[in-house]
Amino acid sequence: MKDIKVLGSGCANCKTTIALIEQVAQDRGVPVHIDKVQDMQAIIGYGVMATPGVVVDGKVVHAGGLPTRDKIASWLA
Repeated sequence: MKDIKVLGSGCANCKTTIALIEQVAQDRGVPVHIDKVQDMQAIIGYGVMATPGVVVDGKVVHAGGLPTRDKIASWLA
């Protein structure tokens, strides 16, 4: 199971990022656990200055803008 954190204030891009990750994970049959992190101090603690940010298994893999489906698939591989 992949442990994924989506970092952001809850904006539309953050919600879309969560939905995209869920869709790609379901399409690929990869179980995921997604946490939403909205605390700005926690987000800054990851070194993310542009949201949405994505952390997979403790590693920052994305910051700012919507990730592509291909990029998400690479995180789940």
